[in-house]
Amino acid sequence: MGQEAAVHWSRFIRDVPDFPKPGIIFKDITPMLANGQAFAAAVSDMAELIAPDVDAIVGIESRGFIFGAALANKLGLGLVTVRKPGKLPAEIHSVEYELEYGMDRLEIHRDALSAGHKVVIVDDLLATGGTACATVGLVQKLGAEVVACLFAIELDFLHGRKALPGTKVLSLLHYD
Repeated sequence: MGQEAAVHWSRFIRDVPDFPKPGIIFKDITPMLANGQAFAAAVSDMAELIAPDVDAIVGIESRGFIFGAALANKLGLGLVTVRKPGKLPAEIHSVEYELEYGMDRLEIHRDALSAGHKVVIVDDLLATGGTACATVGLVQKLGAEVVACLFAIELDFLHGRKALPGTKVLSLLHYD
């Protein structure tokens, strides 16, 4: 990743104070997504970090779909979606996981991946790591190998990497 590219698209990340609750500074990617050159630069930077032997991109609902679809298209790979409950029509595996303020659930189609598949899990942001950890578990339940988890942004002060022991974590932008 060229440092110039990261600086370029990072200036389109907007801080929104006190969202979704007081004391949180939300990293809003929508200005970057709205700028074609900035979004293309972010996707290109992410694509450079994906090993050539990867079989598929796994996108986490919902912003992971944005980056995941763009990366899958750019690299000629398939996109597997990990969804919130009730969104997938065929047989699923699901996992319930803890958030800082409650519980949530994620689902994946049972036939989306199988043993031997190598995947990169993609999302926009790594915070506490709970959602990414749950996704790693779902992918492994299908027998696939998680080559890495890839994020545009990582909030280092929340130590999300600690929730992903043994998993390679790649992030473009880091906030302390």
